[in-house]
Amino acid sequence: MSLRIYNTLSRALEDFSPLEPGHVRMYVCGMTIYDLCHIGHARMMMAFDVVQRWLKASGMRVTYVRNITDIDDKIIKRALERGITIRQLTDEMIAAMHQDIGALGIEPPSVEPRATEYVPQMLSLIGQLEGKGLAYRASNGDVNYSVRKFAGYGKLSGKSLDELRAGERVAVQDGKEDPLDFVLWKSAKADEPDDAKWASEFGTGRPGWHIECSAMSCATLGETFDIHGGGADLQFPHHENEIAQSEGATGKPLAKFWVHNGFVRVDNEKMSKSLGNFFTIRDVLQQYDAETVRFFIVRAHYRSALNYSDAHLDDARQALKRLYTALSLVEPAAVAVDWSNPYAARFKAAMDEDFGTPEAVAVLFDLASEVNKTRSAELAGLLKALAQCLGLLQGDPKAFLQAGAGLDEAAIQAQIAARAAAKAAKDFAEADRIRQALLAQGIVLKDSAAGTTWEAAQ
Repeated sequence: MSLRIYNTLSRALEDFSPLEPGHVRMYVCGMTIYDLCHIGHARMMMAFDVVQRWLKASGMRVTYVRNITDIDDKIIKRALERGITIRQLTDEMIAAMHQDIGALGIEPPSVEPRATEYVPQMLSLIGQLEGKGLAYRASNGDVNYSVRKFAGYGKLSGKSLDELRAGERVAVQDGKEDPLDFVLWKSAKADEPDDAKWASEFGTGRPGWHIECSAMSCATLGETFDIHGGGADLQFPHHENEIAQSEGATGKPLAKFWVHNGFVRVDNEKMSKSLGNFFTIRDVLQQYDAETVRFFIVRAHYRSALNYSDAHLDDARQALKRLYTALSLVEPAAVAVDWSNPYAARFKAAMDEDFGTPEAVAVLFDLASEVNKTRSAELAGLLKALAQCLGLLQGDPKAFLQAGAGLDEAAIQAQIAARAAAKAAKDFAEADRIRQALLAQGIVLKDSAAGTTWEAAQ
């Protein structure tokens, strides 16, 4: 069975084969980096981490690009509030993001472009659109995209222009010829800081959000690539506008497959900063170990809604313990996966059906049950090897099962002291490594003015 992926563009499962045999090019819209990442962000990055892991496990080479939006109204506002430069803010938040998602075992992308590094490419693309009559200069100094001049607008969201027009909430303003038009280049405002402005043939200003991804994806992957991904909330207008810009400029399809992950919900509401119902990754990792959080996310299908609650995380922890219990009974043999093995074949069939992690996880539990019965080192090795495709079960089983309760107090205090020494020497990478190593063993460190204490993760 070949890999099938649900394509938002066609609203159907389609057989997947890369444009270049053996090489998948994938672009995922990443973070607008003005604050700490929350679990909704983790869900998006985890979804595509699993995608790229499975593509690699299937023998493909993957060029995975996940961008960073480091210029935006919210970023400018936050930097001004804190009295620091935009670069200081974004560098700080990018470092925090890397730390948080690294703790969850989310592998870094092949390329992580920052929007501010691609402004020349954005200006070139805007120039192409203006030359084709798809962009116009507004009276207020902005450059806008003329939506009605692009024949395919609405094909991703499945909405006609008339439907979109009927749902508009604002009148024509700011020099727009049509309320549906969107900004490509924002004219600089007098009260904006100098590091939020670029000189250009369109006047001093900065790029609109949508043009950033069109330029970065084209520059890093080419005019047409295999997979474009992101959260379901980006389907419209962000991804719709990307298609209009990129295909309007090149006349070529931007991506073969459009892939969108589902929301994280709290009390049946989408988790978001605007609603104030979000939990940062950092906050959650104060209560639960990183692999439990990863398992909680991975065992749900990436397109489904994910309901966040302590009860669900507690259940994930207990389920993960069952898998680690099987691995603790016998030393797993180092095995290369034989995909003709019945367990491996079922796992592959699940993952080949639109990355079906719920069914794949069910195979892991069946395999664990067999390990419990047989104490087979080979089956334990297969369990560990298959789980690696999901970024799971690579830790020490006994350490995970102890969850800190049976660890030597003296050893823990020695690690706390070593971390304090690293922080005093400003070796923050080593200090964070020690904290993460303890967390992997079920030890949560608590820093306060009185010093550092520890407790076992729940």
